[in-house]
Amino acid sequence: QVHLVESGGGLVQAGGSLRLSCVASTGIFRIYSMGWYRQVPGKERELVATIISGMSAKYADSVKGRFTISRDTAKNTVYLQMDSLNPEDTAVYYCGAQTGRSSPRTWGQGTQVTVSA
Repeated sequence: QVHLVESGGGLVQAGGSLRLSCVASTGIFRIYSMGWYRQVPGKERELVATIISGMSAKYADSVKGRFTISRDTAKNTVYLQMDSLNPEDTAVYYCGAQTGRSSPRTWGQGTQVTVSA
């Protein structure tokens, strides 16, 4: 089972930027999909952005044009560049990975992102 560690969260003013990092314990070229999800209290965890092996990245409509997901296979790391942040982006952000198409998703511990108005 892959182990994921997120970092890069914090407090930022509206309009600012943050970059989240997710380091995997195994080569990410072996992983079917990796992505970023977010959750606020009382709501379900939602997809922010994902990369599936052999396919282009997918984004939630609410972040298109503002967030960019990328990966560095040499560092076993997936990034989420977040620009033009607004208070509605405040959430705990989780890195999730599936080693295969039918595999259960593994989660990191999460990192808090808070955007002040």
